[in-house]
Amino acid sequence: MQELNLPRFETKIAERDGRRVIFDVIRRRYVALTPEEWVRQHFVHFLLEHKGYPQALMANEVQVQLNGTKKRCDTVLYRRDLTARMIVEYKAPEIEITQKVFDQITRYNMVLKVDYLIVSNGLQHYCCRIDYERNTYTFLQDIPAYGDL
Repeated sequence: MQELNLPRFETKIAERDGRRVIFDVIRRRYVALTPEEWVRQHFVHFLLEHKGYPQALMANEVQVQLNGTKKRCDTVLYRRDLTARMIVEYKAPEIEITQKVFDQITRYNMVLKVDYLIVSNGLQHYCCRIDYERNTYTFLQDIPAYGDL
């Protein structure tokens, strides 16, 4: 798989029914190894190992109801009271991060109303903080450590 702009980690890759799978520490099971999943697993490990995010407060493939349809957020970070705090949207490395990607994550946020939105294709990462009082958002220079949220 492609080299990413994220720290390496010890991957657990196997073959099941003729296809490659990777172990997802959040879902605690093997999942299909797609380019997007490759990015997800690297980013999740980055958040856990380098930014101090608690694994128990993270979930992958979180379903939300949006305008009568079911959508899935790639990763959601929760507060200790289990309200959503951050949404992370992943794209495969060859997918350019465009306004369309931000529109997608913003639609998910209409339901979850989180403080932080992150978009990554494994090569580029964007994080913004939402200020609901001022109805604005600010792009951050870096992905914040968990203790700085």
